[in-house]
Parts: sequence; structure tokens; C-alpha cells
Amino acid sequence: MEENNIVKYEGGLIKRISNQISVTNKLLALAEPQLIPYRKGDKWGFCTPDKKIVIECIYDSASRFSEGFASVRLNNKYGFINRYREEAIPCLYNSAEDFSEGLSMVKLIVKYGFIDKLGNEIIPCKYDYARNFCEGLARVELNRRHGCIDNLGNVIIPFIYDRIDDFNEGLARIKLMDKYGIIDKLGNEIIPCKYEFIDDFREGLARVKLMDKYGIIDKLGNEIIPCKYDNVGNFCEGLAAGLMNGNAGYIDKQENIIIPFMYDGAGLFSEGLANVILKSKYGYINRIGKEIIPYKYDNAELFSEGLACVKMYGKFGFIDKSGNKIIPYKYDYAGHFCYGLARVELCGKSGYIDKSGNEIISCKYNYTPPGQESKGLLWVEINDKLGLVDKNGVEYWED
Repeated sequence: MEENNIVKYEGGLIKRISNQISVTNKLLALAEPQLIPYRKGDKWGFCTPDKKIVIECIYDSASRFSEGFASVRLNNKYGFINRYREEAIPCLYNSAEDFSEGLSMVKLIVKYGFIDKLGNEIIPCKYDYARNFCEGLARVELNRRHGCIDNLGNVIIPFIYDRIDDFNEGLARIKLMDKYGIIDKLGNEIIPCKYEFIDDFREGLARVKLMDKYGIIDKLGNEIIPCKYDNVGNFCEGLAAGLMNGNAGYIDKQENIIIPFMYDGAGLFSEGLANVILKSKYGYINRIGKEIIPYKYDNAELFSEGLACVKMYGKFGFIDKSGNKIIPYKYDYAGHFCYGLARVELCGKSGYIDKSGNEIISCKYNYTPPGQESKGLLWVEINDKLGLVDKNGVEYWED
């Protein structure tokens, strides 16, 4: 789907911060065994947080634990280790995903199905493609058509669509004949396939595109903001950015203009402030349009955990809500703070810093995948090999 980034004349959209995890996942994480995938050379096993090896490094790859199980690969086949340090499900499959809602999606030769935690094939490997269960349903593909099944393998959404996305807030996007619509979990077409684009629902509302114009609909398909804007952002903190005739401003849910259409670009409100562009420079305004941080930055991201990443003099750093420089402009790239950490890049290497600018994980890795901050462990790449690092910078491998 289209990316959410800052609304501006060139045609970008609104960027979202969406690194929240559910209460269920938090509870599951607390229950997970403290076993960490550990790499010794090219082989993987598991260790305790103090690096004591408890499962020998004999596997070709290993994943973190999820719902009490961790996938492992041996001789190019996948199986699972359980929390009791046993190989609970033999390495038989061509691929295997983490357990989700009690089942794991597996691939056998060229077909996909689902197994339970005893290794029973609950749903036969007969699908051309599949995705893990989400909100009680799994997306599957058969003969180039997409539908959804329940955890017993019953077809709930028939195989008639070109595409189905994961369910979100009880609804899922569908695509048919190059148009998008929305269905519920019973397969009822809540919103017909007539839009050129439909975004995820946020706070019960979603952005849509019709005849090259943008608007916003509710879950019943009512256009609460008509499709007349050159671009429009998601509602956040009660306001949405809109773009019309090259100028951006903010509207409320009744389409009242709250902040005039006078900016070159406008972003989401986050923590009471929004990043906007005026005369090619970025700054921040509050909910009544008052300039809080001057327009002087070459780039500016949303506030998160009290700080925002900004670009100045060709480098990225962080400011607080008063515009004070908290972390110097020295990074080639920086992401937003999440769970007290922000991903940064320096001289082609990446790592993580805390909100005081301390390098908690040194910028020495070839790559650190974004969006890991909610985890207790972070995947990194060094010397063309993957490994895990904890939030204190402890490395769980040896070469």
C-alpha cells in the first residue's frame, strides 16, 4: 500500500508511528523462556542471558522464542525447539513461521499449511501461499485467488479476490479488478471495491483515493471527508493534514479548517506538535497553528518520547519540544525513539542511541533492521553474518 509520509506538493503522504504491541503479546513475552539464539561461527544454538550454552550450536539458523517455541533450521529443513530445550517438532519443513494464535505456517515442498504445537498438521499443506493467523483468520492463496480460513481450515472468505490484507480492527482490505474495498470477518463486503487506494483504519477512520482525489471514510463506508483533496493524512489527535492547490493545512472531522492552508507540506500531530514545511524549511506548530519551533530544518520527523529527529547541515540529530538541541547533528540517518532507543547510522554503519545520545549499541554494524526496539534483543548484521545484541550491547555470538 502507499507509504504514509509528510503531505507536500511533491506528493508524499503522512508517516505513522506504529510500533505498539498488544497486551497479549506483552504477556506472552513475559512468559517466554530466557533462551537466546546464539551463533558459534556458522552454527546456531541457544544460551541463557549470561551466555551459558544450553542447546548446542548445531543448527544452520535459529529464531527467537514465540508462544513457547523457536524455529530452527537443519540441513535446509525447519522444525521447532520448545521451552524445555527439546526438539519438539522435527526439522521436516521447507520453511516455518513463528507460532501465532497457536499455529505455525509451514511449507512442505511447494505448498503451505499450518501445524499445531504438537506438530500435527491441522490444515493440510495444499495452498499456493499463506500468511500467519491474525485476528482469528489466515490469508491463503489457491489458483491465484485469495481468501481466508479459520483455525480449523474452514473457508470463511471465498477465493474470489486478487488480494486480501490482514484484518485490522475487524476489517480487511480487498482488491478486485484493480480497485480496493473492505470486508468484515464474515466476508461481508462492507465497502465495495471502488477505490484506487484504501489505507489502514486508525481511530475508526481510513484514507481513500477516488478519481485521483483523497478523502476519509468511516467503517461503514461513509465519506466523512469527501474525496476532493490532492492529498490527505490520517486523523491524529483530532486533526488531519490536507493538501489542496499546492497548499497544506489541517481540518477536523467535520471538515472545518482549523489551521489555514498556507504550508508547503504538513505532517501528523504527535505529542501536541506537527511538523510542517514553509519556504522549503521544516518547523513545528501546535494545534492552533502557532509556530513553536522555527522553520529552519532541512528535514524534521514526528515527536516520539519527547524528542524529534531533525536534519541540519546535512546531518541528523534530536531536539526537544522547545527546540533545544539534545543530541548533536552528526548522524547520516536517525529514526524516531521507541522504548528509549533510536536507530542511527554513521559512516555507513548502524547502531542505537539512548535519549541522552549515548551509543548503547555502537555504530559498527552493517545493518540493523528497523522496528526492533520493542524487543529485548536486536538482530544485527556484521561481516555478512547475523547475530543478536541485547539493549546493553552484549553480543550473542562468537566467530
